Amino acid sequence: MRGVNKVVLIGNLGREPDLQYLEGHIAVAKFPLATTETYKDKSGALVSQTEWHTIVLWRGLAELAQKYLHKGSLVYIEGRIRTRNWEDKDKNKKFSTEIVGDNLVMLDKRKEHNDAPNTESAVQDTAIVQDTVIVPDVNFDGGGLGTNITKDDLPF
Repeated sequence: MRGVNKVVLIGNLGREPDLQYLEGHIAVAKFPLATTETYKDKSGALVSQTEWHTIVLWRGLAELAQKYLHKGSLVYIEGRIRTRNWEDKDKNKKFSTEIVGDNLVMLDKRKEHNDAPNTESAVQDTAIVQDTVIVPDVNFDGGGLGTNITKDDLPF
C-alpha cells in the first residue's frame, strides 16, 4: 500500500512572504504560519497552544503569495511535509521540516478600494492558478446567498 503525505492548515502568516527567484526564473516563497488550538483545561480555563510551520510555495503560488499575502493574513494551505538535512560550514548536522504548499486559499475579507457602498455578492472574485483556487470572499450576513449563513455554520 502507498503512503499518504497530506497536510491541511489554517493559520496566520507570521511575517511577509520572502520571495526569491532560482536559476531559470523559478519563484519560491517562504513564510512562517501560526496555527493555534484552544481548549479548556481541568479547571475550565481556556488554554491556547500555537504551533509554527514553515511554508514553501513554488512558481505561480509563490508570486501570488508575495503579491497578496502579508503578516497576519489568514490562509488555508494544503500540501505535504518535506524534511531536509545538511551540514553547515562547521560540520554540524542541521535539519528543517517544511510544508510544501500545493493549494492556497486566502480567507481574509477583501478590502474595498473605493467609497461606493458595499454591495458584494457571496463570492466576489476567484483567481485560478494551475489547480489552485484563491480568494473566495464570503458575505457572512447571508445577503448574497438568500439564506442566513453565519460564521458558526462554517466547518472551521
